Amino acid sequence: MLSLIDSNQNATMVSRLKALEPDATAVWGKLTAPQMLAHCRIPFAAAAGEAVSKRGLIGILFGRLAKRKFIDSDAPFSRNSPTDPKFLVPGASDFEAERSSLIEAVLAFGQHGPRTTDPHPFFGKLTREDWDRLLWKHLDHHLRQFGA
Repeated sequence: MLSLIDSNQNATMVSRLKALEPDATAVWGKLTAPQMLAHCRIPFAAAAGEAVSKRGLIGILFGRLAKRKFIDSDAPFSRNSPTDPKFLVPGASDFEAERSSLIEAVLAFGQHGPRTTDPHPFFGKLTREDWDRLLWKHLDHHLRQFGA
């Protein structure tokens, strides 16, 4: 099972983050490496209980259906999946700071799991296993995007 709570898989993900090069270019999409790292930190902030954004109408209407495709499915996220602009960080440019922050978030999640009972801004109510799987798949998606 895909899991950042599993210490071995968490360590593997951290190793992949450490292997990422500052000048890595995306195989798909428009993000720079620092922007991708900042973007990947946002779901970890949501899982930690930090207010990220309120649940919008699209999420209320389609979030549970999309959960089956994005979280419950074994398939990896597809290339060029749409991203809500609220989850983009266009000004991110300090690669080392962004990577360090994301590694801290990955390690903290591995130790504590999700620390929120708030609904996900798009998918709605998630279990501990849902959060774990979502964060693993999302981070894996973006590391593959940059060849790491």
